[in-house]
Amino acid sequence: MKISLLQQMYKDVLAGIPLARESHHYSSLINLCVEQPPEGDESCHQQHLPSTAGGVGSCEDTDMSDVVPATDDLSNSFANMSSSFCPREVMLLQLTLIKMMVAKAESQEIELHTRQKYCEIFVLLLKEAKIDSKLIHLLGSDDRLLSHMASQSLASLVYFQLKEEDALNVPWLSFSLAALLGFPGKARVPACLCTLAALLKETLKDAPGARAGVLKKLLAPLDAVLEGFYNAILLHHFDSHHYTSPYSEAANNLISFIDLLEALLVSRTELEVPLRCQRILFLKVSYALNVISSSVPYVIKKKFILLLKKCVLYKSREDAKSGSAFLQTPSLCEDMLALSNVVLQVVNLTWLNQIPLSGKSSYFGSSETAPGHDSQGASDQTVLRALSLVVLKALEFKIHNSQTEAEIKGDFESSMSQLLMFWRSHVKPSPQSHPAGHHCEWLSLVFMEQDDDMWEAAKALLLIYLKFDRLRRGAADNLSQKEEESWQFLVHAGGYNPHCIFLFFLEKIAFDSTVLLDFLISSETCFLEYLVRYLKLLGKEWHQFVDVCNHFDTRHSTFRPLCSVKPPHQEKQNLVAGESLQNALCAAEPQTPKALAPSHNCPVFTAQQGDNEAAEWNQSDSLTGTDSTALPGSLQSLVNYDSSEDSEVESDGKECLVNTKQLPSNNEGEVRRRETGCGCGDDDQNPCTSEVLPPKPKGSPPSSCWTCMAPPDNTAPLRVMLYKSTKCLEELQEAVSRLQRRNLFPYNPSALLKLLGHVEKMSKSTNPQ
Repeated sequence: MKISLLQQMYKDVLAGIPLARESHHYSSLINLCVEQPPEGDESCHQQHLPSTAGGVGSCEDTDMSDVVPATDDLSNSFANMSSSFCPREVMLLQLTLIKMMVAKAESQEIELHTRQKYCEIFVLLLKEAKIDSKLIHLLGSDDRLLSHMASQSLASLVYFQLKEEDALNVPWLSFSLAALLGFPGKARVPACLCTLAALLKETLKDAPGARAGVLKKLLAPLDAVLEGFYNAILLHHFDSHHYTSPYSEAANNLISFIDLLEALLVSRTELEVPLRCQRILFLKVSYALNVISSSVPYVIKKKFILLLKKCVLYKSREDAKSGSAFLQTPSLCEDMLALSNVVLQVVNLTWLNQIPLSGKSSYFGSSETAPGHDSQGASDQTVLRALSLVVLKALEFKIHNSQTEAEIKGDFESSMSQLLMFWRSHVKPSPQSHPAGHHCEWLSLVFMEQDDDMWEAAKALLLIYLKFDRLRRGAADNLSQKEEESWQFLVHAGGYNPHCIFLFFLEKIAFDSTVLLDFLISSETCFLEYLVRYLKLLGKEWHQFVDVCNHFDTRHSTFRPLCSVKPPHQEKQNLVAGESLQNALCAAEPQTPKALAPSHNCPVFTAQQGDNEAAEWNQSDSLTGTDSTALPGSLQSLVNYDSSEDSEVESDGKECLVNTKQLPSNNEGEVRRRETGCGCGDDDQNPCTSEVLPPKPKGSPPSSCWTCMAPPDNTAPLRVMLYKSTKCLEELQEAVSRLQRRNLFPYNPSALLKLLGHVEKMSKSTNPQ
């Protein structure tokens, strides 16, 4: 029986056993039994496809003598084939065998004579049996599994022929050109796109040295056609009824094309000079942005947004090897800048507001909401993070290529304003958490659940900060105190102060150094690059870091608004955009009874007095009550770094806890509450100020964006945040040093340890024990 012979052949190929019989025998076994319609007759192709029902179709009686001369025993097997096996199962096994044999023929682990045998079988299938034409015909099957397997097998055969014979398969190329040029006709576009995407993936599995040549030969004949197809499919009227369902043919075309664009993006790495079809998404990204804001099904929007995220994170092979934070390849720099300009243009035109993030979630094994979880009004956090990262990386690229601060300052503040409002409208605090009280906190709130995205976003904002700082210092030799205050005002209002961002993150991981160690060891994030750059900045801005730490702390007093004092009058013209940014945020921010009255200034840190709240704070975030076992599962250490026989005076698992004996005592519970609301302006313009804040003494010196009232008893404030943050970095330094001494660290951390040691010295000089 044919099925038994195919099963035996499958077992032999799977085990790598040499095929004993002649090549014609095996080519006859895996030759597809498909009748093709007359030349050019696409309307009747379905009726010639095999039946998916049980039993033997008419295909079994087809005379195969015109294809391959079959031996007598093989013919008898075909004639006596049991009716319990349907033709569909036979065909699926044949398609599986074709794909498997191509993979084996390319594998160096298979013996040479066995691979040569496979090659002979493929030559017979392509030259005599015309199996490529049969596979192309099978792409039109209503049976999606058959169509998919035919696409995969065709891609494998086309790749095999291109590599072995250095020639493109003519039937496949003709079919592809006809399908792409014939759009939006009745051509089988999804099958064409899926086959080409599978072919690109097959090529990328090859040895690195051989990929470039194969890719050029594969894509060169289709380059101009693919660009024309890009224009045609993305300039459709997406509001029509054809796109109402994600299962419609029109939606299927778009989904298949997005998969192809992703394969083209990945393949770009292999060519020194990319083809036009590999650059088209960068150069004409506005087409994709229009699709995202249209009424197409949500799944299409999500796929496009995730593809744009891969675009902004893309690096060429040379850039990846160099380890540079900035792109060096000219064509990629040009493409990324073009993408960034268009993205920022639409963001400034409130494009983000046109994207409704679906609140419907997919639940594993069920469509019901989990107990205690309310999905109503919730946003798709994956898409939210992807969109946010696209905007942040676009800002990074644009600012990196700017020569003056004035060239980019307005666009940056406008884009950050839109992004902050976007976050505020879609990030709903959980019942256990509190609303963000500072713009710099939004980054950790949005990205906390996705490590790799979080550090990409943090790195982007850090590079933006460094670039702005470099530009403003280059424009003026000496900056006045008022200019520094104005700069700090805008940095906090824009939500990109690097010290705030880092401290908010440490706070959310409960100052657990093992979490940082996990990030350092992991190759899935850019945390190492981020941390090295931040520690270098920390060495230069230690006093600013200490100031920020002090403003995180409270003792016997209420924090004044971060921006309660107006910026210097001389700098007023430079703060118009910053004030408009805060106006938009204040307008969108809900007020609570305890919040400060809304104004044009940025949000505040406030401390609520009262024994109950103080007790709650001491219970939830006490210095002596931070137990790593109580952390969420995502924050638990991946590895127990303290388990070793030669641990001299190492931690017993409680090393991250702060020893209260090392801190001055405090007889009152301390509270730091971040409240929703915007800071007040002048005291005489805000009657609420007298109810919340102590009156400002006359003759007091000008205050910066961060202003804390002195305690009534004039005692020095506790530097709790400074102690906890530097202690965390010291523990990280000790853990890395231990692993390095035992040769357990995955790379040479000498430069990192040097930076951490410098931070330790500055910490001890500032906060002596």
